[in-house]
Amino acid sequence: MVSKKIAVLPGDGIGPEVCRQAVKVLKAVAERFDHHFHLSSHLMGACAIDATGNPLPDETLEACRAADAVLLGAIGDPKYDHDPTAAVRPEQGLLRLRQELGLFANIRPVVAYDVLLAHSPLQPARIQGTDLVIYRELTGGLYFGDKGRTADGQGAYDHCVYSRHEIRRIAHLAFQAAAGRRRHLTLVDKANVLETSRLWREEVRALAAQYPEVEVDYLYVDNAAMQLVLNPRQFDVILTENMFGDILSDEASVLAGSMGLLPSASVGAGVALFEPIHGSYPQARGRGIANPIATILSVAMLLEHLELPAEAALVREAVDEALHNGILTPELSPIAPYSTEEVGNYIAFWIADSNEKQWNKNNVEIGVSTII
Repeated sequence: MVSKKIAVLPGDGIGPEVCRQAVKVLKAVAERFDHHFHLSSHLMGACAIDATGNPLPDETLEACRAADAVLLGAIGDPKYDHDPTAAVRPEQGLLRLRQELGLFANIRPVVAYDVLLAHSPLQPARIQGTDLVIYRELTGGLYFGDKGRTADGQGAYDHCVYSRHEIRRIAHLAFQAAAGRRRHLTLVDKANVLETSRLWREEVRALAAQYPEVEVDYLYVDNAAMQLVLNPRQFDVILTENMFGDILSDEASVLAGSMGLLPSASVGAGVALFEPIHGSYPQARGRGIANPIATILSVAMLLEHLELPAEAALVREAVDEALHNGILTPELSPIAPYSTEEVGNYIAFWIADSNEKQWNKNNVEIGVSTII
């Protein structure tokens, strides 16, 4: 029996709703494999500001440090998004958590599912077969450099700084991932303009000698953005810096047809964090229309990180069953949609007993499983 501590940070907007479904899935895995997951829920984001004045309360940070993994729903609230003068913001909690836990690599897999190709704004023939993963550096660059206003108040600045160490540690992870996939790594930079990008290129070229089985190519970020639309199948592992990765990973999300399908992991030397790539989507809060699959697939990545590959594979298999059987929320099935809870019930029920063939809408609605 495996016993692990998992800190759950439901967050804001639809975060608590999708997290509830992910927790169902974790409980189904525990039931199926006779594991024990110690799940504890904690505040972070706008809800934490409202309750404590701090987007990352000390209690939450300590719980994350003590956990084997962290599951995050989403953070953000319009009352902060629409107030650029706000001194305390939900995103500050996430940035601090990344720093405190040393989460230097964000990993975002992007898969174009055959059954959902019609939901992408791109032509199915262009995106079919897409299977790539983006390795984004997470604790350096513009987002963490010195920033401020000029003395006369007429200008502003954001410094982009990278060290060789910061580049090298995530590049190793990306090379290792490529070696286990299709052995192709693409570094995305702007080395024709930026000195930091030239440093990235130097380090990646030096490391490439340690991974002779991996083919390496280099693209400027503007070309990479275009190539993601023109021919996404050419990519296997994309490695890039913080801001470029933030933008490109959101662009790549449309290949799958919905941001509600894409998970992510943020890893470092210790505790790792897992979350869907979508935001808090406050307009959908409480309406039962949020897609929980990205959060559930984040659970699959969490299980892999905990060295539970069979469990992770079963979660992905259950998601595939839901996709192929049309158990989908409104953005993917507007004519006959299922609710957030119904999708979660279906996937959790399938994991708990994947030999059960009696799937029907009534069972999904009432949640026929001991873990629901």
